Formats: sequence, C-alpha cells, structure tokens
Amino acid sequence: MQYHIIIVVIIWSTVLADSRKIRGISLAYRRFYKEKRSFLCIDGSKIIPFEQVNDDYCDCLDASDEPGTSACTNGRFYCINLGFRPHYIQSSRVNDGICDCCDGSDEYNSRFRCRNTCRDLGQRELVEVEDRMRAVSEGLLLKQQLIKEGANIWQEKQSQLRDLQRVGEQLRAKMEAHRKRERKAEGMLGLLMPQGDDNRKKKGPESLTDFFQELDCNKDGSITVEEVQANVVSRGEEGRGLTEREALDLLGGHRQADLSLFRETLWRSLKSDSGVKMKEDLSAVGGVDQAPNIKAAGDGSADVKKMEEAYDTLQMEIRDLEETLSTDYGADKEFMYLLSLCVELAVYEYTYVLCPFNQVTQKSSAGTVLLGKWGSWTGHSEKRYSQMLFDGGELCWLGPTRSTVVTLACGTRTALRAVKEPRKCRYVMELESPASCDPLQGSRKVHNEL
Repeated sequence: MQYHIIIVVIIWSTVLADSRKIRGISLAYRRFYKEKRSFLCIDGSKIIPFEQVNDDYCDCLDASDEPGTSACTNGRFYCINLGFRPHYIQSSRVNDGICDCCDGSDEYNSRFRCRNTCRDLGQRELVEVEDRMRAVSEGLLLKQQLIKEGANIWQEKQSQLRDLQRVGEQLRAKMEAHRKRERKAEGMLGLLMPQGDDNRKKKGPESLTDFFQELDCNKDGSITVEEVQANVVSRGEEGRGLTEREALDLLGGHRQADLSLFRETLWRSLKSDSGVKMKEDLSAVGGVDQAPNIKAAGDGSADVKKMEEAYDTLQMEIRDLEETLSTDYGADKEFMYLLSLCVELAVYEYTYVLCPFNQVTQKSSAGTVLLGKWGSWTGHSEKRYSQMLFDGGELCWLGPTRSTVVTLACGTRTALRAVKEPRKCRYVMELESPASCDPLQGSRKVHNEL
C-alpha cells in the first residue's frame, strides 16, 4: 500500500512540475522567468507572486506573465521549432486543438496530439534554399553576359547616332546649296519674265550702275558668267546668245565680277559697241532661254522639298536615339537587353504584355488597354533597380489613370511571374530577370538550426 502511495506522489510531483514549466518564451527572455518569490512584468508595470506566472489568468498589461497560456488577448507564444524556423503565434491559439507550431509545443495541454514536422519542413526549406542559391549563381553568370551585351548595344546605338548626325549635317549643307541654286534660278527667271501688264519693251539701262544691277539677276552684288549669257547677246547674227567662253572673256577670264571689275571689262565692251549688247526685250527673246531656267527653278524646288522631308525624318530618328541613350539601364547597362524585349502572361481572360522602357498593356476580346508608359526606376536607394513605374495609362471608368508597378526578381530567365490588381486600376507585376541577381543573395546563410 505504501508502495502505491509513493508512486502516486511521484506522478503528481511530475505533473505539478510539468505544469509549472515556463513555456512559450524565447531564449532572449529566459532571464525574466527565473523562478523566485516574485515576478516583475517585463514592462515594469506590476510585481506579482511567481506562482501567478502561467496560471491561466492575465495579471500583466503586457501579457508577459502568461507566455504559455491563452489567458491574455495580447499575448504571444514562442514556437521553438527545433530543426525549422522559430516564430511567434497569438496566445489565443494555444491549446485550441490546432497545431500551429511544427514541434507541437502550442498544444501541450490539448487532447489533440501534434506530430513533430519541424525536421521535414527544415529539410524541405533547405532544398528550396539550395535551389535558390543555385539559381542565383546561374543568374549571376547570365548577368555578366547581359552586361557585355548591354555595353555592345550601347556602343552600337552611339555609333548609329553619330552616323545619323553626320548624314544630317551633310544633308543640311546639300539643302543650303540647292536653295542657293534655286534662288539664283528664280532670280534669272524673274529677269526673263515679262514686266508690266502690256508686255511693253523694257527701257534699257542708262548708267554703269543701272547696267550692273540689270545683269545681277539674283542681286548678290556680283555678275556671273551665267548671268552674262542670260542677258548679253551678239550684235550680229540676229542677237545670237553668247557661249560660255565668250562670256568668260567679256569678264576678263573671271567666273564672276563685282562692280569694279565690271567697269574694267564688260562695261567697256557695252559702251564701245564692240560686238555685244544687252537684250533689248528680255520677254521677247525669252522664248529660247526662259524654258531651261523655268525647268531649273522647278526641279530645284522639288529637290529641296524631298531633302527637307528626308531631313525631318532623320531628325526624328536622331531624337529617338538620343532619348534611348538618355535612359538609365542600370549601373552596368545590365538591363539594356530589355529594350527590344516584350514578355506576356495570361491571367484568366486577360493577357498582360510588358515591354520594359516602353509600355504595359492588357489584351482581351474587347481590345487593348494601356496600363502605363515607362516612367522611371522607383526602388529605394540601396536597391534602385528593383522596381519600375509605368504611369500615364488610359483613364479608368469613374477612377484614376491606370498605372503599373513592376518588381524585379532574380531568376535564370526573363519572364512575368505574376500580375495583380490590388486596387482599382493600380496594377503590380513581378518580372524575373538574371539582371536582377545580386551576389549578396547567394551568400545568405541558412538558419543555424537546419
């Protein structure tokens, strides 16, 4: 009989000791729960007898006296989870018949027995971590290739810009030359066209200056061989036009002459009646010489118009290239490969298309909706290139203008992982890219208890 009494006492003592065990606290807080005569609430608000710790009655305002029960509504229970990740749960979930801690420690006084799954979860997480680290390593190798590719694309774009700028300068010079010839042809044409409504014979010039101004068709202050041919004829042979050689001789062998040279050369010939004269009626004799000048003026105008159109197109290409080169493609141009790339993801009846540095659209049977145009990088200072903003999309019905935030994640491919609309017309996307891989991601340690 005494033997049985001793056994009962031992069992009761064990149960009592087990009930007094302080559960639900982390190693960092163990020092507050050393058994003694009194207990000071961790927030310092109250002192209670130590017997009232974990007695299923909430005495402390911060719930620190009941870490292992559900007595306090604001309490927390610490799951040690040896072999996996430790974490806190709400005290209300202690002994509720549901296993919240993988080691089952939250159901110590429950009729429901929990199986310890921490080791299995730890092994599974270890595999996931190793896979993630392997993906980061592969992503970093791919990133190095993308950096080289980005540098090549950048140099190619710069070379294209320089070539276009050089062609633009050449085309502009060519246009100026054509315009000058056009003005000269129009000047000759104006001289050859009849003056006045009655086509009466124009009164000839009388003075040196009058003759010079009459011959200076384009009013540039000089007389050229062509202008002499257009306005001076031979006195004999029924007003025969002059050859280029004859006109050149009349200007003393010069291709053009100012007023001073004109006085010493052609003016003397005109005054001495030595075989040449001004055309008496420019409109009358223009039938022979006018047509080529009209054609020259018309052809010149058409050529200048074509060149102006080509120049405008060229300038648009130059502006587009300058805008492309002004965009931030990452510290090492690692994101530049995305410039000519679009990725898409189907979600229910919609297909979302992301074209980095360009725009985001949503396609459906009803049509295509613009969800935003490229705006800027919006990641925080340490991770500037972790987030993209696309704004200025189409206006929502009774809502704001659509916009999209794209978060970039490390991966071995370039693809959209997810698309959500957490708020009306505010979209969030996750883009996987090797260019987002960071060496620090591969160096993170697995939890010590794994």
